[in-house]
Amino acid sequence: MAIEMKVPAVGESITEVTVATWNKKEGDYVKLDEVLCELESDKATFELPAEAEGILHIVASEGDVLPIGAVICSIEPATGASIPAAPVVAEAAPAAPVVQADATPAPVAVAAAPATNATVLEIKVPAVGESITEVTVSVWNKKSGDSVKLDEVICELESDKATFELPAEATGILEIVAESGSVVGIGGLLAKITVGAVAETDAARTSATSGMVAAPVANASAAVAPAAPAPVVAADSSYAAGHPSPAAAKILDEKGIAANAVAGSGVGGRITKEDAQNAVPGAQAAPAPSVAAASVAAASVAAPSVAAAVSNGPSDARGVRREKMSSLRKTVARRLVAVKNETAMLTTFNEVDMKPVMDLRSKYKDKFKEKHGVGLGFMSFFTKAVCVALKEFPSVNAKIDGEEMIFHDYCDISIAVSAPKGLVVPVIRSAEHLSLAGIESEVVRLAVKARDNKLSLEEMSGGTFTITNGGVFGSMLSTPIINAPQVAILGMHNIVERAVVVDGQIVVRPIMYLALSYDHRIIDGKESVSFLVRVKQLLEDPARLLLDI
Repeated sequence: MAIEMKVPAVGESITEVTVATWNKKEGDYVKLDEVLCELESDKATFELPAEAEGILHIVASEGDVLPIGAVICSIEPATGASIPAAPVVAEAAPAAPVVQADATPAPVAVAAAPATNATVLEIKVPAVGESITEVTVSVWNKKSGDSVKLDEVICELESDKATFELPAEATGILEIVAESGSVVGIGGLLAKITVGAVAETDAARTSATSGMVAAPVANASAAVAPAAPAPVVAADSSYAAGHPSPAAAKILDEKGIAANAVAGSGVGGRITKEDAQNAVPGAQAAPAPSVAAASVAAASVAAPSVAAAVSNGPSDARGVRREKMSSLRKTVARRLVAVKNETAMLTTFNEVDMKPVMDLRSKYKDKFKEKHGVGLGFMSFFTKAVCVALKEFPSVNAKIDGEEMIFHDYCDISIAVSAPKGLVVPVIRSAEHLSLAGIESEVVRLAVKARDNKLSLEEMSGGTFTITNGGVFGSMLSTPIINAPQVAILGMHNIVERAVVVDGQIVVRPIMYLALSYDHRIIDGKESVSFLVRVKQLLEDPARLLLDI
């Protein structure tokens, strides 16, 4: 009798779910607790495991919206006729010696025997942070059926805050369960590793090779059958060809270059990071001439209309690309909308004459770098000025928790950084105690880690105030959005020479516009304007930073 599987209750406020993705097809054989599909609610995505072993019959298709308790599929318990064909292959193994000479059955039997001792280890999504409930499978470095070693990186996982690598928990043969792009909850099944299968595969190949050598002596016609495993060995040894390393894959994605368009110089033809950096968009790797010629010939014969369409002009070459939003991008979007809807956000502006800071920087930047090993930039001056102003206006350095205000006696300054996968905000801890050199060193360290997607969750959480610099991209003026749960953010912009009046005279000075966005629920207009004026004073007279006045 078929077992009906229904949509489980997943939360008090959730009344319906959407069938996102089926991992199995109609008529597939499924095992107990094997993930059948992914269901999406308005709050999270979760997996539906099989409640029994048998044949799957799908009732609800992908995209269907089902209420809690509705039938989503049924499983027909396996009978003798419906048991999958895997055991049949095992039974067929002893037949191999019949084809070969009498001298070769023993090695084949020895190779097949260890298969019964192999164990399957499930690789699940580890807990990566208190606030993270799901991750996205970014890149698989291995394919199903590949041999993996203990602690070898098999894939990269992407959360809404960071990207991290997943090492193999054992040595064996990999079976991928969650494909690239899949969203998997914490504890969800990613892959399986058949432990001990590597030794079995090698033994089987050795036995097969022995059979190939011995066969011509006993029976010339038997040599044809054992030759089949040879292509399998060649395929495994050439898998690296054209396959990019994780770092190379990221660089190629950023450049919009397909992996098959790059020639690999690594071991076995693997595409290295240097290959990806040197790759030029539009350049194609030189494939095997015979394959290229065959492809061109086939295309020209089978689709002459395509060539004609391309020749009609650039209007026919227009296209549309559809890409799924990354977890990071979705989280940024959700939080920015929430800030706009849940805070009384307002922005106040001022302008700063940057000549004093620029003169000081020009005078001492060489000696500064020689002594401290890091360049003297504008960010250290702004960070120091902000820390001084935050001490004088503590509400700008606070946050709202329900009906209470939480004030911070320290300055953890978040620095907005544009990373390859989106905007990230690493934190400079206790910035009020750091020197200009200490701040510059932290800025460089965090920026490099952000560029390489190596920032940890601890390095991106807990800030009390944020500084963002749109001026590096040429922005003249903007209204930055608050980085919740903080209540204020300072926006820097580009420096432009303008005509200003100084002591009754019109002079040309390098001017920067500053913008302070703040939550009016906790920061009054007087405090916000006074805070920004204080930052302006400190920057226009840098000696105040040194004398603490």
